[in-house]
Amino acid sequence: MGQMKGTFLLAAAVGCAALYAQQAAVPAAQKPAEVIDDPGTRIILDVTRVNMLFTVTDKKGRFVTDLGKDDFLVTENKKPQSIVEFTAETDLPLRLGILIDTSNSIRDRFKFEQEAAISFIQSVVRKGEDKAMIVSFDTSTDLVADLIDDTEVLENAIHKLRPGGGTALYDALYFACRDKLSKDQPRHKFRRAIVIVSDGDDNQSQVSRDQALEMAQKADVVIYAISTNITRAESDGDKVLKYLTSETGGQAFFPFKVEDLEQSFENIANELRHQYNVFYRPEPLRADGLYHTVDLKVKGHKDLIVRCRKGYYAPKL
Repeated sequence: MGQMKGTFLLAAAVGCAALYAQQAAVPAAQKPAEVIDDPGTRIILDVTRVNMLFTVTDKKGRFVTDLGKDDFLVTENKKPQSIVEFTAETDLPLRLGILIDTSNSIRDRFKFEQEAAISFIQSVVRKGEDKAMIVSFDTSTDLVADLIDDTEVLENAIHKLRPGGGTALYDALYFACRDKLSKDQPRHKFRRAIVIVSDGDDNQSQVSRDQALEMAQKADVVIYAISTNITRAESDGDKVLKYLTSETGGQAFFPFKVEDLEQSFENIANELRHQYNVFYRPEPLRADGLYHTVDLKVKGHKDLIVRCRKGYYAPKL
């Protein structure tokens, strides 16, 4: 059995390399984000399959959970794809990063953020199944608690946070995706999500917004965000949070009162419990290292809303 599997993988690799060589003369499409060419940023993907984790809701925001494989249409670069596997992923182990803004800009509502985040961990993390980590960011990024399933340790880590300094949101997102959430293998056996609690106003990061987004896309991370802007006027930071979440299939929440933070966390928890997952093998198969756009729809139901990532980076052979 092992020999057959090895032969298959070798044949697949040779075939993909040949295909890539045939396409080398084709001009490369422009990537939506700059790539930092560093060995530490390289994440290995399965070239023969793409998985799409997603949720479906009606126009009132209610989850639709009774759909099957034949109800969905997947297109890559506008070409229809054949779904080879379909599952409802409510029980798939979760790898979760909670990124908490500890800059001076959120000082007056920080206690509410802490309590809401703790309630969220208590409701989401299943001991022995899921793991979460706490990353704080102000002028720099700090891994306060590594990926663990011990909710008490996670809660204590949140309680110890203190606000102060600037805001390095993009650096924190980049670090969480590259150094932590991308490590568990095989990739399709885990759900990976990040919850950002911040006003979204970055003023200290070394990497750009699009570099951070690209790393999240390469790690198959869905980003959720809870804005701490309570001015009732959309800020540039709010626009950043909307962009990061929409590109990865997540959602941004904008509670007007600090007391509503807990409800925003609960909304995210509900979404994590009502997800689908589809797998398909891209046709044509391109191991070109480029970004490929993907669209997923419910057939014959324009009234249903599918929330998923908008594409993926293919590996390069």
